[in-house]
Amino acid sequence: MDHIVKFPPVVSVSPITLEAPGRDYPLQVRASVPAYGEQLPVIVFSHGFGSSMDAYAPLVNYWAAHGFVVIQPTFLDSRTINPDPRAEHSEAIQAYLQDPRKPMMWRYRVEDVKRVLDQLDFIENSVPGLKGRLDQNRIAAIGHSFGAQTTATLLGTRVINADGSLTEDMLDPRIKAGVLLSAGGRGGEALSSFANEHFPHLNQSYVQMNTPTLVVAGDQDKSPLTTMGPEWFTDAYKLSPGANSLVTLIGGEHMLGGISGYLVTETTDESPDGVEAVQQLTTAYLRSVLYHSDPAWSSACTDFQENPNPIVQITSK
Repeated sequence: MDHIVKFPPVVSVSPITLEAPGRDYPLQVRASVPAYGEQLPVIVFSHGFGSSMDAYAPLVNYWAAHGFVVIQPTFLDSRTINPDPRAEHSEAIQAYLQDPRKPMMWRYRVEDVKRVLDQLDFIENSVPGLKGRLDQNRIAAIGHSFGAQTTATLLGTRVINADGSLTEDMLDPRIKAGVLLSAGGRGGEALSSFANEHFPHLNQSYVQMNTPTLVVAGDQDKSPLTTMGPEWFTDAYKLSPGANSLVTLIGGEHMLGGISGYLVTETTDESPDGVEAVQQLTTAYLRSVLYHSDPAWSSACTDFQENPNPIVQITSK
């Protein structure tokens, strides 16, 4: 099904430490790069809660092997920089609820991505053999779960304050395309009491998100953050003018078949076919948005929709 030309092996370099004055912990990133090729587009990937720059190898390796430079920052909520890391995701959540930085964490993440974009030249010079090969006019942002909210904010979404006003616009015009994986949906009555109490930043408005965006959701993604069920994770597509395509993974839960790593314990819906679909469709979408003459997206949609045993449902506006 892969119609895109073959790409070289991948070189990954980490940690690359960026300037981040006043940050609690050094801002470190991983850069995964095709071994050769010129004018390479960039993906900045935002991990989910508690994860790090070392995760999501099934996606990152695929994107880099197909011609993208992938940059992964480690955010301050990462368990890898916690002095008392919790092995279980549920334990990490409970510890996070007591973190005094929690109300501002969504902002810190957005600031970190902007720092990455500000220091692309430094990153380019820090990876052997990369200098002069980046195309900084073709930048995409992708995020999963908490990272999807980070990405959506950079694409134009706004958090709704308690008084009904909107937070400031944090759109970054350097980002030309986005992909939201398992992104939380609308706020208000759609939020559970738990979400309202602990994560008021999930009360968000997608009306201002105009950047071209692909939304990927699992039709079995059941979250304690919402009263809506799996449909909540399709709101980013339904409510924003910029999100022009939706991929719904049939049978997919929050990890979309296992995108966060190989043989990871948090994946409850392990599906190599599902991961492959996410790999191929996200890559095809970005190529067609960043290179307007590239037919990758329409070709991939046709291929998947002609499958007699569909793994995804694709909807476009």
